[in-house]
This record gives sequence, structure tokens and C-alpha cells, in this order.
Amino acid sequence: MPELPEVEIIVRDLNKTIQGLKITNVWTDWRKMVKKPSYSNFVKQIRNRKILKARRRAKYILIDLSKGKTLIIHQKISGHLLYGKWSVKGKEVKILSNGPLKDDPQNRFIRLIFYLSNGKQLGLSDLRRFAKVLLVDSDKINDLKEIKELGPEPLDKKFTFKKFKEIFKNRQGKIKQVLMNQGMIAGIGNIYSDEILFEAKIHPLKQIKELKNGDFKKIYQAMKKILQRAIVLRGDSMSDYRDVKGRKGRYQDVQKVYQREGQRCYQCKNMIKRIKIGGRSAHFCPTCQPR
Repeated sequence: MPELPEVEIIVRDLNKTIQGLKITNVWTDWRKMVKKPSYSNFVKQIRNRKILKARRRAKYILIDLSKGKTLIIHQKISGHLLYGKWSVKGKEVKILSNGPLKDDPQNRFIRLIFYLSNGKQLGLSDLRRFAKVLLVDSDKINDLKEIKELGPEPLDKKFTFKKFKEIFKNRQGKIKQVLMNQGMIAGIGNIYSDEILFEAKIHPLKQIKELKNGDFKKIYQAMKKILQRAIVLRGDSMSDYRDVKGRKGRYQDVQKVYQREGQRCYQCKNMIKRIKIGGRSAHFCPTCQPR
């Protein structure tokens, strides 16, 4: 699933490509993707609205539109937004743009298209059809269950170490799971929780109660460093994620432990291991991250 860095890149790219344009029409081959309102009302309400600005909240893309509406897109596991040009006949979609949009097979699963006033389109490629889309009143976004239950943004300047430490107060659980809990910290998933804990030299099975103040400090600093570096490298494309032009990010080229089971640690040369925690995989170096 695209995590904070990938969603942040999408949002930044959208503000460079579609800001100021109008949405003239919508097409989809999977109406169930639109969760609110009904699909027919969704199309009626979104037509001819101007795109004011894209922004991010956790893993959600929020596109503010004219006349007080906001389009919310959660890309889920395999979804990613693309900016280009397609032709549609029935449920058959043909790419008209060249480059990665056409050449990379991960970009071919177009489920939703927004037609734009400049003759181009914003498409959502989603192999697994798990993505969801909502159109809501802009002033009621924070009332949505999906949004109001989110924790603080890890890269927010106001999210100090003191506030970071406070969210762990009286909490129980394994540090890997807690980092991925969107109600505690927003936007971190499987990839970056592994990478953050390796950077901090903390074992993913460590219980919150076992961590000392210095450990929390290491995790906090690693969190800021890893997420910012991933944004600079335009995200992780080991799986489905691509940017709005269909291009891969580069973070997978530098990741230290995620999906490297059985390979040698770059620091100690011992083997990276994988374990299951609550149904999710955790990758770590048992030497650099002792239990």
C-alpha cells in the first residue's frame, strides 16, 4: 500500500499538473469504488468543479474543489493516480500517452477516469480494485470516521519529540504494530516501520514497556529521517506504486531490510530475517536489532 511518502509525492505532483483545471466528466468500470455519494450523484456533483488544491492526510489524498466540495481518494493496496490520456470504449481502456504510462504494465489497470478541461485525464490504476473514493462537503471532512480517528502527522513541525513520547504513555503492544497504528501516528505502514526500526536499531518485537527514553528518541529521529529521505527518492516502487507520470520511485534501491529476507545486512553482513506480527511481516537484522 502506498504510505506517507508515496501519497505525498502524488499530492505534490497533482498540484503541479491539475491545479486550476475543471473536472468535466467521470468514467469507471467499478462503480463500487465510489463510496459516497451514490455513483450517479457523484458524477452530477463533481462535473464542472474547479480543482483548487491537493493535500494529504495520512494515506488519504484530498482534492479540494470549487463550491465547497472535496474529493477523497484512498489508493489502498495497489492503487495509484496517473495523469495522461486514454480512450474508452465500453469497459476497454486504451492508453494514448507514451513513456512509462504506456510501457510499465503496472499502469494498465485503469478503473476510474476524471476528464479534465485541458483535454487530459486523471486516471486511477488499481489492479485489486480495493481503492475507495468519496465526495464530501469540505467543511465536514474532519467529521468523517476515516479522518477524525487518525493520529498526528509524523512530519508535522508541531509533532515534537515530547508529543511523540506522550502517545506511547500507558500503551501496550509491540513497537512494530504501534508504529503502524494509524490512530497513533498517521501514514506509516509495513515498509517504513521496518526501515525506521532498523535505523533506530530496535527489534520489531520490543514491547512498548521495554523501551527507554533513549530508544524513543532513536525511533523519533529515525522516523523523521526515513520518511523525508523516501520523499526525496520519490517513494518505494518495489510493488505497484508509480507517480502520476507512471514512473517508479527509487527508495527500493536503498531500503535496508524491507523485503530483504535471506539477504545480507549492509552493516553487519548477517542475514536479514522475516517474522509475522499480527498477520503482517516484519523484516529485521537480528544482529543490528537484538531482541
